[in-house]
Amino acid sequence: MTRLLVTGAAGMLGRDLLDVLGGRPDLKVTAATRADLDITDATAVQAAVAGHDVVINCAAWTDVDGAETHEDAATAVNGHAVAHLARACADTGARLIQVSTDYVFPGDADHPYPEEAPTAPINAYGRGKLVGEQAVTRLLPDTGYVVRTAWLYGAHGPNFVATMLRLAEQRDHLDVVDDQQGQPTWSYALATRLVELADAALAGRAPAGVYHGTCAGRTTWYGLARAAFALRGLDPDRIRPTTSDRFPRPAPRPAYSVLGHHRWTAAGLTPLPDWHDTLRAAFASSAPPWKVS
Repeated sequence: MTRLLVTGAAGMLGRDLLDVLGGRPDLKVTAATRADLDITDATAVQAAVAGHDVVINCAAWTDVDGAETHEDAATAVNGHAVAHLARACADTGARLIQVSTDYVFPGDADHPYPEEAPTAPINAYGRGKLVGEQAVTRLLPDTGYVVRTAWLYGAHGPNFVATMLRLAEQRDHLDVVDDQQGQPTWSYALATRLVELADAALAGRAPAGVYHGTCAGRTTWYGLARAAFALRGLDPDRIRPTTSDRFPRPAPRPAYSVLGHHRWTAAGLTPLPDWHDTLRAAFASSAPPWKVS
């Protein structure tokens, strides 16, 4: 029986992964929350990885703005701890799937970033995640997988869609930025693809390296907010477009976060659908993205 370790199991993506894996009697799944496993502890990581065939790392420092003032701490989790996981996997022969981010790119493109595009993060969060990516590709050239995702929303944690719908109950109108482009991605849909990748990796059907795990298509935060309002039966015209300079943040955000998916399809894996389709599926699910827990 295949043994799979999910780190960061209490987070939005981790919980969705456990839901997907719960329907797989052929797998023995170990769910490690932050309380169970401190991935910055190399000795603890070695012990946790032992005996597993695949590790999917969802553990991360996710406070993008906080990383600007605590870069060493953020990089310890998003970068150096990933190296601990990669070394442990190298020692045991396990495959590692590391969840990364569009923030490794500068956001100055005008067409989708391919997986092999040069990286140049513009904030501390992106720099830390890139350290993690580089550890995986360096230490696990044949058994390490990096899956970059972006604009995640889901049922089990704070996210943009849930925030917009919560604010809709408090305000008549919402001003939302319309000058950042990206690909809204339902965390549950991504979880299904990560499991598919794990299966393909074990079967030798998916080459190691970088993959982009985002939905197809593109929109802005303004466009996503309008779509969410429409699906909730609210008036989309309550959303008003504005620019990023109206909402200054400690960490600069990429203006363009649209990713290409060539390696995903080249490996014979099922690409994620258009973001409109997954948003509709999320709203129709038993745990819609506005039910934040």
